[in-house]
Amino acid sequence: MTADSCAHTPDPPYYAVIFSSERNAKDAVGYDEAAQRMVELASRQPGFLGVESARNAQGFGITVSYWESESAIAAWKRNADHEAVRKRGRLDWYEHFEVRIAKVERAYAGPRADR
Repeated sequence: MTADSCAHTPDPPYYAVIFSSERNAKDAVGYDEAAQRMVELASRQPGFLGVESARNAQGFGITVSYWESESAIAAWKRNADHEAVRKRGRLDWYEHFEVRIAKVERAYAGPRADR
């Protein structure tokens, strides 16, 4: 991961939604397109701050999205397109997933990318 692939968040406090998932062995038709569409939609959602995502070759992935408030997270969860993709994920793409919501109280970075 480079400084360019990290989300650029403001000074805390803010919130993180941590989505850990294990893909199933089913055909993943539409998965990559849906994931990209969710990032595009979320980025237009009020209160969205950024996202970071990684998936290994065995199908385990973590996506962390950053939000200004819990109410912004709740509004994103109610987004109709997001609801439809979450349903499809449960039915077609994920063996198991976990969602965790955390308040970020401290954050720091290093080393400086411009060195």
